[in-house]
Parts: sequence; C-alpha cells; structure tokens
Amino acid sequence: MTPDEMPIGVALLSGALRQGKVGIGPAALSRAAAATAGGGSLDVLGVDRAFEEIAAISGAGAESRRGERLGALLALATREEQEFLLRVAVGELRQGALEGLVTDAVATAFAVPLAEVRRAAMVHGDLGEVARAAAAQGRAGVAAFSIELFRPLQPMLAQTATDLDAALDELGEASLEWKIDGARVQIHRSGDDVAVFTRLRNDVTSAVPEIVETIRALPARELILDGEAIALRSDGRPLPFQTTMRRFGRRLEIEALRAELPLATFAFDLLWLDGSSLLAAPAAERWEALSRVVPASLRVPRLRSADRAAAAGFLQGALAAGHEGVMAKALDRPYEAGRRGQAWLKVKPAHTFDLVVLAAEWGHGRRRGWLSNLHLGARDAASGGWVMLGKTFKGMTDEMLTWQTERLLTLAVSRDAWTVYVRPELVVEVAFNDVQASSRYPGGVALRFARVRRYRPDKAAAEADDIRQVRALLPVSEACGDGG
Repeated sequence: MTPDEMPIGVALLSGALRQGKVGIGPAALSRAAAATAGGGSLDVLGVDRAFEEIAAISGAGAESRRGERLGALLALATREEQEFLLRVAVGELRQGALEGLVTDAVATAFAVPLAEVRRAAMVHGDLGEVARAAAAQGRAGVAAFSIELFRPLQPMLAQTATDLDAALDELGEASLEWKIDGARVQIHRSGDDVAVFTRLRNDVTSAVPEIVETIRALPARELILDGEAIALRSDGRPLPFQTTMRRFGRRLEIEALRAELPLATFAFDLLWLDGSSLLAAPAAERWEALSRVVPASLRVPRLRSADRAAAAGFLQGALAAGHEGVMAKALDRPYEAGRRGQAWLKVKPAHTFDLVVLAAEWGHGRRRGWLSNLHLGARDAASGGWVMLGKTFKGMTDEMLTWQTERLLTLAVSRDAWTVYVRPELVVEVAFNDVQASSRYPGGVALRFARVRRYRPDKAAAEADDIRQVRALLPVSEACGDGG
C-alpha cells in the first residue's frame, strides 16, 4: 500500500468511510447488495473515488442514484469484498480491526513506538494521515505531528467508579469536580479568533455566540480549553440535557434561541496557553494555569482532597445543585487525548451506561405505531462488535417515542413483523439497578430494571460503554460462577 493509500486503508479497516455518511437508505442499500459478484478488480484508490462520487450526488432522486453507483462499485467486487464494503457503508464492520487495533498495526508495520503513534493520532485526529507519514518518513514523520490551534483534539475520557470510596482507593489524593450534565466543548482561541467544537469535533462556533464573547474577554492571547456548556434555570440549577442540546442543532434564529436558552460555560482543563502545549504537564499544573487565566465563575467547582468525609460532602453539594455527581481525577497524569483510562473516574449515585440501540420492537396498546422496546448493546472492543444486554421500554415520554421512531426508521437495515433492526449508531444513556448473570443473552450478563434516561446525540457509537465495564459490576459470586 502506497503512502497515498494509507489514509483510505486505515479508515476502511477502522470501519469508516473518509466521506462519512453517504446517504444511502435501506431500500437503495438492498438493491445495491443484490449486485452479482465480480472478479475482484477493485483497488483502494478506486473504492475511495467511488464513495467520493456517491457522497457528491444530490438533488431529486439522489438516494436512488447513490444506490445505483454503489451497486456499480459492488459489481466489480468479489463476494467477500462486497460484504466488507456494505458493512463499512452502514457502519457495521465487525471484524475486530477497529481504530485501536489499526493503531497497533501502524506502529508495528513502520517500527514506530506505539505511544508515539497514539500521541500523533490524538493531537492530529486522523490516524490515516499519521499512517501516511509513518509510511513515508517513519518515526520522524510521526514525531512531526503536534497540537494545533483550531484543529480539535480527541477528548480525554473517563471510566466509571462503583462509588466515591472506590475512586479514592484508586487515586488517593485526587481532584474532585462537579460532573456537570452539559455538552462537552473544546474551545480554541488565537487573538480575537475563537472556535468551539463538540466532543465529536464538530465546529459549532456560529451556534454559541455567548461562548465566543466570554472567551474573548479572558486574559490570554492563545488557549485551548476543555469544558462544558450548559443551559441553566434562573436559580442556577441545570436544565435537562436535551434542552441544552437544542442550542447545538439550530442553524437559524441563533439570537432568538440565545435569548430563550443562554448557555453558561464551565472550563475544567487547559491544554494550550500562549504558544505552549500543556498536554504532557501533570494535571495539577494544568489546573493551576487554568486558575490564572479563567475566573472561578467560569470554572467547574473543584476540591483537592484525600479526605473521604470532605469528598462525600462535596459530592452531596454537587447533587444538591442538581448535577449528576462528581469526577475524580489523578493529580499527576498528563492529558491523554482520546484515551479512556483510570486517571479520570466518574462517580454517580445511580448506575448508568451509554449503550447503543441494536433494534426496536413495535409497541402495543397506547404505544401502537411507535417503536418502543429497545434492544440494548454494549461495545465489545475485543471483537469490534456489539453485545446485547437486554431490552427496555421504560422511561420514555411520548415526545421521546415519536422522536426515536422517526430516527430509528432512518437507521433501519432489516425488519420482521415485530422488530426493526438498525445500524448501531444511536447512543442512549440507560439507568439500571444492578447487573446479573444471564444465559439469555450472548454476553452472559443483563441489566436489571433498565430504563432510558436520555439519548446522547453528542456521542458516537465508538464511545459507548464496553462489555467489560458491564461485567465488572457483577457480584463476585456470579462473576466467579460459584452460585453462592
């Protein structure tokens, strides 16, 4: 594979198209899938050109024409290639070669230390370009990648702790922060130029003018902040997450919506300041720099402590203010962009997981006509697929039922009399009482009393919780299989 083919190959092996979603619905996809297998005359560049053409099709009958172009591409492929390309096109590649494994492969193929490949991919955000540089220049090419203003980094992620004591057992003295139930934002500034990105690295600057104005007033020439944007009630308590997210879906009448739902901004990390990267600095050093640049009114409330009584009081204060819980963070760790490690632990009184909807069943009675009973899946990093954990129809309002029915039908890949099976793209936050061993589901575990809390349109399916995190909550007797 040539250096120019690297970004394409990496994207395909990671289960994605460089073009993103190309707008081929279930009917067009089914027609394309019926193409007779060809002789295997495809190459990586040709496949990429075909998907560029598919993505560029617009206007009347666009979906049908996209399906025809995909069918023409598949007619040149072997049966194995057809299956691979169809799964990539709908986001259902389940071969285990997702981005983490491909990162390992790039490091091995070009004899570059894995940590250096990970660092380059994290700061650049495009593993394909890192692979291209590694193929062309080896270690020196990878080392050239660095943090850049106005190129969003992958956000650092957190694991879930069973409770506050477990978090402090893991970290010792830690920084405790309110876990604010807002929208994760990464904010870049150079002079008067400010850009705001979501956790999925989408540019939403035009939708949040008050954030831009707030950041311009800070005493810094250049900075990159990690934080939360949230809509608050007049008494300072948070509005529901879905209310905050209304601000990020609007393209018109921004000022009117701003007057109705103003956003507050709370920073919790500083990644760049006046020409210097802080990514490698210990967390305590980054937070000290943050406190010099950002006033307390714009920072997430924080307590540094190893005292369990003080920590419990801080958690109760966060809950009393209407927030989800606290984050417990190690003091000595760098900012590990894109990583979900033990340096950041989230502590919430109620168990919740971010899961992916795999299918939904049509409702009965007053829910007739709505897709109601959701099939819930956890990510399986080992296989690159999804593990079903059970079903739930609880916690849904009529508004949510209407929305999810419309959304899930756009993701449908097949159906039977009762069930619509969908592409695993939609992330839903599910609360539950506990986890139990179960032979009913292939993962061997199930959630008890699962109920929907909210949908997470700000999260990609790759950010869903892993089956290992679910199994970690099994009681010891069940996990060991001794039955008591």
